Amino acid sequence: MSDPFLSVPGAVVAEGVDAGVPGHYGEPMREQRALERGTAVVDLGGRGIVTVSGPDRLSWLHSMASQALDRLAPGGSAEALFLDANGHIEHVAHVIDDGERSWLIVEGDEAAALAALLDRMRFMLRVEVADVSAEFAVLGALSTEALDAAVAAAAPAGVALDWHDPWAAGSPGGHRYAPEAGHPAASWTWVERIVPRTALEDAAAAVAAGRVAAAGSLAAEALRIAAWRPRRATEVDEKAIPHELDWLRSAVDLGKGCYKGQETVAKVLNLGRPPRRLVLLHLDGSDTVLPAAGDEIVALKVRPEPAEGEQPERRVVGRITSSAMHYELGPIALAVVKRAVPAELELIVESHGIDVAAAQVEIVPADARSAVDVPRLPRLGVRP
Repeated sequence: MSDPFLSVPGAVVAEGVDAGVPGHYGEPMREQRALERGTAVVDLGGRGIVTVSGPDRLSWLHSMASQALDRLAPGGSAEALFLDANGHIEHVAHVIDDGERSWLIVEGDEAAALAALLDRMRFMLRVEVADVSAEFAVLGALSTEALDAAVAAAAPAGVALDWHDPWAAGSPGGHRYAPEAGHPAASWTWVERIVPRTALEDAAAAVAAGRVAAAGSLAAEALRIAAWRPRRATEVDEKAIPHELDWLRSAVDLGKGCYKGQETVAKVLNLGRPPRRLVLLHLDGSDTVLPAAGDEIVALKVRPEPAEGEQPERRVVGRITSSAMHYELGPIALAVVKRAVPAELELIVESHGIDVAAAQVEIVPADARSAVDVPRLPRLGVRP
């Protein structure tokens, strides 16, 4: 099925993780400004949606996810992670409940896998799982006013299906590694609206009629990166744990009961430090090269007394996860680097055969401390 937003004048299809929806409409910088002002909507038609119905749905999801979901009120929003036994992130879900069904917004390629995982875990509980991605779609914006100008939210049980991102305020039971002072999350008032997939035509018509502006996925990504907001499709690899991406902030309730991966969550938080950490990079744009996801980040190691003509040793210390050209900040990127990389160290991104200088802004600090102080036990045989 062709996406109706691709028929909007100027639409250019996106590549990469957002392939299939418009990447921009000819003016990505202007689209960023409109999105930030709350006057534009973004076509998220590539997202997937899984529903869980039945009287046991919330307690059942609560038992498996990192977030407390058992008391989620109709119309309430939450973000939840599904982890493996070692605490690695497998699925990320944006959860809304309407009193009859829980709606889980996920990346498009996650929907079938998450639905299959949940279906295997039903046992004798009164729940039903369905992948409804073919019937419903998602629009995004930084204001509900922009969404209202485009199309009404689906409300099959009388509750509007708007998911409000908790990133700005954080989850009540979460933990923040990044300091709140100056945190750019304050301006990230992101809303994802579930609509019947057929309603995308009405939304595209509203854009064509001038009732609301449209912004492409490039604009949404630029503002997301500037807000330090991690995304499943970009920042997560097979080794990622929530702490590394500051995802305890919005998607983990540290006070809830057992769930798969909880031991790792508690151990790293209380006894250790994340093995890697998320940073924002300000990139040198003089060569007009924007690094891509997967590009390696290196640091130069200079010997105290190098031999004549000896070049500094290059050590890989991380990788780019997502990048964008921001209308104010210029070229920026999110990246995952090794914990021990000093925050003040200038880095180099190797991209398209060119060295791109990069300066770090800490998100998860290099010296991220334990959440609790563990008392030191005296050695055996040593008397005070």
